[in-house]
Amino acid sequence: MGTLSHAAIAPRLAALHHHRASHGLSHPSSPSLRLPASNGVAKKSRVVFAQSKSHNKDIDFSDPDWKSKFQRDFERRFNIPHITDVFPESVPIPSTFCLRMRTPVIEDFAGGYPSDEEWHGYINNNDRVLLKTIYYSSPTSAGAECIDPNCTWVEQWVHRAGPREKIYFKPEEVKAAIVTCGGLCPGLNDVIRQIVITLEIYGVKKIVGIPYGYRGFSDKELAEMPLSRKVVQNVHLSGGSLLGVSRGGPSVSEMVDSLEERGINMLFVLGGNGTHAGADAIHNECRKRRLRVAVVGVPKTIDNDILLMDKTFGFDTAVEEAQRAISSAYIEAHSAYHGVGIVKLMGRSSGFIAMHASLSSGQIDICLIPEVPFQMHGPHGILHHLKYLIQTKGSAVVCVAEGAGQNLLQKTNATDASGNVVFGDIGVHIQQETKKYFKEAGVPVDVKYIDPTYMIRACRANASDGILCAVLGQNAVHGAFAGYSGITVGTCNTHYVYLPIPEVISHPRLIDPNSRMWHRCLTSTGQPDFV
Repeated sequence: MGTLSHAAIAPRLAALHHHRASHGLSHPSSPSLRLPASNGVAKKSRVVFAQSKSHNKDIDFSDPDWKSKFQRDFERRFNIPHITDVFPESVPIPSTFCLRMRTPVIEDFAGGYPSDEEWHGYINNNDRVLLKTIYYSSPTSAGAECIDPNCTWVEQWVHRAGPREKIYFKPEEVKAAIVTCGGLCPGLNDVIRQIVITLEIYGVKKIVGIPYGYRGFSDKELAEMPLSRKVVQNVHLSGGSLLGVSRGGPSVSEMVDSLEERGINMLFVLGGNGTHAGADAIHNECRKRRLRVAVVGVPKTIDNDILLMDKTFGFDTAVEEAQRAISSAYIEAHSAYHGVGIVKLMGRSSGFIAMHASLSSGQIDICLIPEVPFQMHGPHGILHHLKYLIQTKGSAVVCVAEGAGQNLLQKTNATDASGNVVFGDIGVHIQQETKKYFKEAGVPVDVKYIDPTYMIRACRANASDGILCAVLGQNAVHGAFAGYSGITVGTCNTHYVYLPIPEVISHPRLIDPNSRMWHRCLTSTGQPDFV
């Protein structure tokens, strides 16, 4: 996941939930769902709260009006910033995006802004998407996400993404920039391509790419790259990023200075939690300086650890590519006498790739993720179970996320350019401990270790991710032209939405060990608890 330098984003991370009121769109009127009252449960029941504890801790559940207060607070936090918050005098114009148009938009718009009043392809500003769709009758239900101890149903609505009938930027006055930060991820070029294509459909002529992440704003040796449909036409057929990537970068003030100097008034930022913290800081600095700039993020993290979203682009491809490594490990282990295959996959804080890859392959005997602690030794340890597998099956395959079991390794104070702690190699540790354990037990074993990390990151997006990238890129442009800023685009319950950046970056999204998906993975592997 990409990020700015820690010093640049620390103030933003410390104030993630101090969100401004947006441009005052009313909440949609929606019929209340009539559901049975939830059953009372013992106070010791395990409850996973749907919202972060920082918001729930101030709720007085004994207040009979707590539900409506929670909804008002939720609506306030999820109101998305708009250009009219700072420039209330801004006058919207008819959208230049209309797929019924059959003639190209003329360069100088001498004939006015083309529109088609009868085209019903626009999104109403008051359209909303329901954030949570499952009614949990008890906090003890598998995967229950509750606001209060009784799991009361509370409707939570977020803004629907898509083109608006009115826009707040004249296309001929727009200079749009795209920047990709952090590590590589399948689909980066797909998103870049769709942003450029959609901008051109609106009528934008000045589109540039900022090379090598946020670094490109300050490094005088890195010139911005002119972009057009001709330039990006086939870029999605390759992995990597057309613009290049890097971690870290200059201060927020320097980057906004660069935006001013270049005349950029639309910025599209592709990156993870850290990169989005930087985008939010840029958005707020632009507001502070009263700059008419729209900053829109597109979540890019192969780990799938962005809050509130179904999934992020590149994840499906990562899971699919991981099958090659798992299949190789299985063949190696199955073909050897007492063979053990170990595959390490990405996942610093969350084990979504490891879990989904294990479940989809059907070849994994042990899946280890950061969210579930384990021990190597003892009667309930991994090594004891490996011995059982060798005795009963003759071979075993282990899939481990890179962030799993870090408590078993020697800690270092080293950090990368993004400020992330440099992890020890849990895969190598398991490999060494396995060899040592079986050697001491006098049992011959053949251990093979595979780390496909960079092979997975560098490949092109598969069909599923290609579609997701296309829609995310298009909706990012729609959001910017609609006048929104400080937002990111994603999917909630299969629908595309706009979310305020602070609400999705407060902490990484994690696997709930009591979720149905983790239970399904355990059913597939047949592994016991390793504690």
